[in-house]
Amino acid sequence: MSRPGGTAGEGSYTGPVVDAHHHIWRQRDLPWLSGEMVPRIFGPYEPIRRDYPAEEYITEARGCGITQSVYVQANWPLDRSLDEVRWIQVVHEATGWPSAVIGSADLFSPDAPGTMREQVALSPLVRGTRLQLHWHEREEYRFAAGPARMRDPVFRENIAVLRELGWVFELQVFPGQMADAAELVADFPDTTFVLVHAGMLVDTGESTVRAWEAGLRELAGLDNVVVKLTGQGTFVHRVDPGLIALVADRVLDLFGPRRAMFGTNFPIEKLWTSMAVLLDAWRTALSGLSSEEQSWVLADTARTVYRLPGP
Repeated sequence: MSRPGGTAGEGSYTGPVVDAHHHIWRQRDLPWLSGEMVPRIFGPYEPIRRDYPAEEYITEARGCGITQSVYVQANWPLDRSLDEVRWIQVVHEATGWPSAVIGSADLFSPDAPGTMREQVALSPLVRGTRLQLHWHEREEYRFAAGPARMRDPVFRENIAVLRELGWVFELQVFPGQMADAAELVADFPDTTFVLVHAGMLVDTGESTVRAWEAGLRELAGLDNVVVKLTGQGTFVHRVDPGLIALVADRVLDLFGPRRAMFGTNFPIEKLWTSMAVLLDAWRTALSGLSSEEQSWVLADTARTVYRLPGP
């Protein structure tokens, strides 16, 4: 495989793109967007405290060559997780977007299997579930109640249900949690785990990068892990070509292009960039790959993981 951003590739990819990670929303459904502003991992967020409808997303996506997309749950209240799937199915019927859905359920509740099965009945688009497990020493970076939630026995019983459903689990953790994540992944070899935001590299300090690389290396040894090349503006609040190149280089070196996939993370990344600028930065970072390798990262891996139709 050619190196990302190198000189041995075939230029930037110009084919159809699949966005493996985005949101749409109505502000009224999301207490975190409707309530008081609080410090969050992605910084000040006043510009997205509004509706972000499918029509706005579709216009931006089509303008960049994106032809299919995967909606990822947007932190509706967990007791409304069925409403979220129901609404997205209505949106799809009206617009043809998104192409697949990642829902949510309270995976620490014994009721989760019933919720997930009801989601299957509500929409044929559902391909998996996400419950954010990331925990960090810095309070504003935390989402989960503690760092070791993956060891919870009820959680693990619910993860076991994903095999029956044919679903993926969207795994969102910090590097310090990757050892626990690797144990979880190894215990469920027939379930695909999708590492969100490439493992959430907080900064590019030497020790931070070293810990992140070590965690990635452990996960890469488990062939049921796929990585999302998403969310790289989360901590720097801008499009940083150097950071994107670093992440692309390390992830593709360890996982290869058939286990990596691009996503916009819109409208979160819309706080600091346009979709076109973001996608161009990733195209540049990947331009040292062959055209086939670029196609895997920018389209084919997502189609495979989320069982999407071909172009």
